Amino acid sequence: MRFQETLLEGRLIERYKRFLADIELDTGEVVTAHCANPGAMMGLKEPGSRVFLSRASNPNRKLKYNWEFVEVAAGGGPLQLIGINTSRPNLLVAEALREGRLAPFAAYDRVRPEVKYGKNSRVDFLLEKDGEPPCYLEVKNCHLMREAGFAEFPDCVAARSAKHLYELADMKAEGARAALVYVIQMDAERFDVARDIDPAYDKAFRHALAAGVESYAYVCRITPQEVTIDRPVEIVTPR
Repeated sequence: MRFQETLLEGRLIERYKRFLADIELDTGEVVTAHCANPGAMMGLKEPGSRVFLSRASNPNRKLKYNWEFVEVAAGGGPLQLIGINTSRPNLLVAEALREGRLAPFAAYDRVRPEVKYGKNSRVDFLLEKDGEPPCYLEVKNCHLMREAGFAEFPDCVAARSAKHLYELADMKAEGARAALVYVIQMDAERFDVARDIDPAYDKAFRHALAAGVESYAYVCRITPQEVTIDRPVEIVTPR
């Protein structure tokens, strides 16, 4: 996914009220950007960090900028750009599905986003093909790295995400295919659930796996010009 305009570079002053971030641009101007990330953002919100912003597509929006990337030495590893915008993963998966770059789902010829299912929920994507069971696909954003090369999810208690896991297990029990894709907006070599942060999510994840729900994790290639799903990495959850 290429950005239509050149991203603006600056330094983080403060992230506050969850969805706001004050940033000093390289021009010296201080702006308030939308932080589309409800999580704890551990290690990603240190004042002075190099950040990149995109301009809002809606000229009438109050906040004119979106915080996209931050450059940090995640987990003590090398400096790298990390995507913090949690609205991006669904767009990245949609792009990869259109281009046939997600091998486990390449056989489907129809993709419908935001389809109602479960108990008052919407699945991120419903994949369909004549003669095949439908596939319920949930997408999660990952940006937590406490050890170099090791990505984790979630970075805070994620009750809604846990609920989705039980609902995916229910869809599998009804004869559908169900899958979870973790989009890791950084470079990593392996992935696991952060069970010390949210034991209930870990319990739901293990329940889903035991029920036959599939799980995949993909790292992203990130530059100031584009972000794209790159390659799968191993999920190392102990059985």
